Amino acid sequence: MKNLTLKKIAEVCRGSYFGSEEEMESEVTNVVIDSRKMEKGNLFVAIKGERVDGHSFVNSVFLQGASAVLSEQKLEEAKGPYILVESTKQALKDLATFYRETLDIQVVGITGSVGKTSTKEMIASVLEGKYRVLKTAENFNNEIGLPLTIFRLREEDEIAVLEMGISDFGEMHRLAQIAKPDICVITNIGQCHLENLGDRDGVLKAKTEIFDHLRENGIAVLNGEDEKLVTVANIQGRKPFFYGKGERNRTGEKNFIYASEIKDLGMEGIEALLHFPDGEKKVYIPIPGEHNVLNALAGACVGMQLGLTEEEICRGIENARTIDGRTNLIHTEKGIVIDDCYNANPVSMRAALDVLSKAKGRTLAVLGDMGELGRDEKKLHYELGAYAAKKQIDVLFCCGELSKELQRGALEAKENIEVFYFATKEDLIKALENYRETGDTILVKASHFMEFSKIVRFLQASVQ
Repeated sequence: MKNLTLKKIAEVCRGSYFGSEEEMESEVTNVVIDSRKMEKGNLFVAIKGERVDGHSFVNSVFLQGASAVLSEQKLEEAKGPYILVESTKQALKDLATFYRETLDIQVVGITGSVGKTSTKEMIASVLEGKYRVLKTAENFNNEIGLPLTIFRLREEDEIAVLEMGISDFGEMHRLAQIAKPDICVITNIGQCHLENLGDRDGVLKAKTEIFDHLRENGIAVLNGEDEKLVTVANIQGRKPFFYGKGERNRTGEKNFIYASEIKDLGMEGIEALLHFPDGEKKVYIPIPGEHNVLNALAGACVGMQLGLTEEEICRGIENARTIDGRTNLIHTEKGIVIDDCYNANPVSMRAALDVLSKAKGRTLAVLGDMGELGRDEKKLHYELGAYAAKKQIDVLFCCGELSKELQRGALEAKENIEVFYFATKEDLIKALENYRETGDTILVKASHFMEFSKIVRFLQASVQ
């Protein structure tokens, strides 16, 4: 990692260096916070978490070959160099901010209430046709994860596609300060983290903090279907680029790139005609759900801004794939499992139910609680239950305290839907084991804290 010597790290983090002078000029090979991922030459940042204190592993990381440790505590018997700082979390951010500035690289920052990860995967797939791309892995999108992603960048990388997630005001400002995006993409403004953000106007305010550190002459790419985002008319004196499923966005302004002739192929994906500024191209999107048309359009917009041809863009869209927990289709001996259990809010739940409703054979929705919805949480769960019933889903399995409202909404919709409620995942799995039939398509979705991945693993036990 060029420019990251121990001397420079101490300077950037405003820390005090303890160790030999000759080691001060050595460069670290990576920055880690997990002792299990320690490799020779890494810098270990000791972070005190809710359950684990990284300072407990200082001696072991030195034995594993750590070049140095960032610590909030004086290390009386340190087995190697260390840098004492006031806050290791802040030092991690300061160091990532500095490191990003040393790299000649374009950064695409992606945020939004729903679809950040899917859009990140789509944009990366498009750009990989022309550039060496590094993208956010797993859920490394917060004030610890984003710096760790940036530390994975190397001089040979040309573009970073970074997912940026928040739950409160001020967080996006700090993330943008670290990433300093050249292109900002906002997927939508939905009902998420309402406990802190209040309402959708609060969500809009928090998400658009990403523009605070948009680079000079930077570009904003926004979803023109979203009535909140279309109110964003000017960023640093420049108009944003909108995309949508029609020629004009919700204000009547012409979209930069749009889609028409959309054909939903159910579990097989989507076909659409993409309209570029200078032409149009048919494209196949290999991921089910019409909402993925918008993800593809976001990828097309970013691709155009970074010099890709229409052919290169469409090829990248057609190569896009899902990842675990996000509309991931798993084919088993008994049927299809739609693994969408990484997280959930009302918008993403409806989109997932839309996908399920297109499946052949019997459809089962296994749904759990959605978190951080604020004072309207019960109402939002009730409405989702009614929505599941009206989408003609055959069977609904619910689990979680708030999902009692989901159950009630489905039953009171008075549609032809079977509804079951379970107090625990274990009870639900037992019932599902006996209820499941060959040919079923089963959607599994809930907020991350519900740990519905356990249900997916059970259903996946007989993968072909």
